[in-house]
Amino acid sequence: MNILIIGLGYAGNRYRRAFEHIAMSSGLPLSLAYVGRRQKANELPYFDSVTRALEAFAPDIVVVSVNDHSHAPVLKQLSGYRGFVLCEKPLVTPGDDMDELLDALEHLGGFALDLVERYSDATQQLRDWVERHDWQLVRANFHWGKDRINDYRPTCGVTSEVIHALDLAGWICPRAGQIQLNRVLGVRSDFSISGPEVLDTVQLTASLGEARVTGYASFVNIVRQRTVDFSFVDRDARLIHARLVFDTPRWDHDQLRIWTRSANGAEELLHEFATAPDEPDLDTLHKLSRLCRQVVRAVALKEPPRQPFADLNTAVALQRLLNNLETHAQTPAPARYIHGETRVLLAEDSDLESLG
Repeated sequence: MNILIIGLGYAGNRYRRAFEHIAMSSGLPLSLAYVGRRQKANELPYFDSVTRALEAFAPDIVVVSVNDHSHAPVLKQLSGYRGFVLCEKPLVTPGDDMDELLDALEHLGGFALDLVERYSDATQQLRDWVERHDWQLVRANFHWGKDRINDYRPTCGVTSEVIHALDLAGWICPRAGQIQLNRVLGVRSDFSISGPEVLDTVQLTASLGEARVTGYASFVNIVRQRTVDFSFVDRDARLIHARLVFDTPRWDHDQLRIWTRSANGAEELLHEFATAPDEPDLDTLHKLSRLCRQVVRAVALKEPPRQPFADLNTAVALQRLLNNLETHAQTPAPARYIHGETRVLLAEDSDLESLG
């Protein structure tokens, strides 16, 4: 089976490592090639254009891992492609034409947006608890941030980060319906090489059915912090609380805690779980490799995924939400990070924890 990676930078190399591990551990014959602006020092077949790669390599799976602003142009070049597309989040940027994109992708055989936190054991356990006990969501709150100040990679801004938290709220509570934004405050800055007024932070209120959602997301959080808190009511109108913590203290190290309180305020722990995967070949890739493995098996073996992919309809709905967020964010004058004559960028070979 042929897998074409379009964009072999930081994200593309993560996919390469994941697929190489899957081939080695499963015995499935996977052949990798890539498209890039220039050829890199590796043994993979190289193509300088998407069209040439589609014709000569005939990929069964195409991975789109270029920078945010290049997603739409690359996806449009896949017009008429009938294989499976695995796309790095977000789908496109807020300024891209969604109708043109959908026309280009109408013949796809399958699609998945890389919303990797869906593939955490902690996420899956909470989703199962909510469904099994018929809990109704009352409130959700998230804090989702990382430091991308002076990152060498272009970005459309915090919409590329907040998508995880917004998706998780609906993924864990699917019966609540679609999330709807109410109010967005934000800050723009020159934190990125992408421009002097990129939206780097948002604080929002939203609705998910009858539940209320609040959240903070930032690309200038000086430490990685990814938490999502929930309050539910059960069939007996008892309040149940849950907290998810992701990638702490290291990438893919996730925790879940579920509890309630008695009438006298004493805490009653209902469930606690922590995962700290340490397979050496999958450092920072444990969740991503699960998604990639399910894509490979769906294409090669026609095996239904263990959980539904974030398909094109899901990706489009999330993108429209992000577009709304970008358009309606109320922001003051932009903040300035660059006060010298030159910007000092993170090196491309920085450690995975810094770049992730």
